Amino acid sequence: MKKNLLFLLAFVLSFSLIAQERKSLLELQQDFIDLKFGMFIHFNIPTFMNQDWADPDASPSLFNPQKMDCSQWAETAKKANMTYGCLTTKHHSGFCIWNTETTDYNVMNSPFGKDVVKEYVDAFRLQGLEVMLYYSILDTHHKLRPGFITKEHVELVKKQLVELLTNYGEIKALIIDGWDAPWSRISYDDIPFEDIYYLVKSIQPNCLIMDLNAAKYPGEALFYTDIKSYEQGAGQHISKERNCLPALSCLPINSSWFWKSDFPNSEVKSPEEIVNENIIPLNNSYCNFILNVAPNRDGLIDQNVIEALEEIGKLWRNNPIDNKLVGVKSPIISYNMAKNKPINSSWSNDMYIMDFANDDNFNSAWISNETISQPWLEVELAIREQAFNMITIAQRGHNTFSNYKLEYWHNNNWITLFEGDNKDIIKIHRFPKVWGSKVRIIINKQHTPPVINEFGVYAERL
Repeated sequence: MKKNLLFLLAFVLSFSLIAQERKSLLELQQDFIDLKFGMFIHFNIPTFMNQDWADPDASPSLFNPQKMDCSQWAETAKKANMTYGCLTTKHHSGFCIWNTETTDYNVMNSPFGKDVVKEYVDAFRLQGLEVMLYYSILDTHHKLRPGFITKEHVELVKKQLVELLTNYGEIKALIIDGWDAPWSRISYDDIPFEDIYYLVKSIQPNCLIMDLNAAKYPGEALFYTDIKSYEQGAGQHISKERNCLPALSCLPINSSWFWKSDFPNSEVKSPEEIVNENIIPLNNSYCNFILNVAPNRDGLIDQNVIEALEEIGKLWRNNPIDNKLVGVKSPIISYNMAKNKPINSSWSNDMYIMDFANDDNFNSAWISNETISQPWLEVELAIREQAFNMITIAQRGHNTFSNYKLEYWHNNNWITLFEGDNKDIIKIHRFPKVWGSKVRIIINKQHTPPVINEFGVYAERL
């Protein structure tokens, strides 16, 4: 009953948001890269522990920023010519800094006792800045971690996102972390991505979803995200020469994400480096740059950071640039039916057998033996025929073949879905729904021995 009431409330509260002009995904992506430069704000219970990853059992009593002033954050962002902010509503240890009904582990049970998200959104909008929110799927306080995930965890995520998307006005984007990352190991099946995606869009159709998953997925397609997102400190760097996708690159101005006791007296990244090595070249490559600023335990930005941001504002003027997106394909958000299913192929090299083509690892690959003139790869989806409407063939970094045929097994016959040329590194085929128990690719022509890092089959919701 409570679940139904919650979603009814979400529907009522979000009616005015849905009534806004719905933009196409391409328009929203263009709007996002046109924002160019924003402020990431890592501020949560880790701020009070000198750690980026907080103790999941840390007491809410630690959270007490007695001088917190979100207006100072917003005014500082404005002086740097930033156009938006993004606040860590919940980090990996699960402490919520908004007035949530989903858990007692929240800011209202701290000595501070105020809704930080509300104060943040109000202050940034007052300065004419757009508002985005960060949310961690990984939640170690609530045991939302690999091997322990339950249906109740899925409902917790949904309820928290409903609150964030209905109680704070228009949210330009959600930056999601801890989902299908090598270090979190929470898959898009454990917490179903497609369900969450459609829930967000049902409440705020114009809200972009960004998952920080560039550590796993190649940069030539949008896998499980509306915006390709890169964390520079984790070694994720966009190709400034080749990128053609809407992208985000993030970096802290200090040595780490959350405030540390040595920050006020430590050197920050140089304004010249931020402007000339990040903002300008990234903006010219369809990429928005977000610079992290970590408020201190009083809830204020340190003076050395304020001075650096003011200098950035003098060096960079946010002048218009002609950087229009073209030909961006819709993100892949559905469950991969081919993942870890029985697979077979023509002769391949011993170290690169067919099992690597659907092991959910884009760094491993099936590679055909060079003597095979017409290599093939076949995935068995199930004994009974399954419905599907998309196939992806992913290569990492370069294209090894262009001319091929896709077929599916239906009523004891191979039926052709596609035959021809496709020079994309990530080959994405969408088509009207068909039914089959097996899918295969036959490569007609090749430049070098064909490589397939991941072969995917999906039943997208229409």
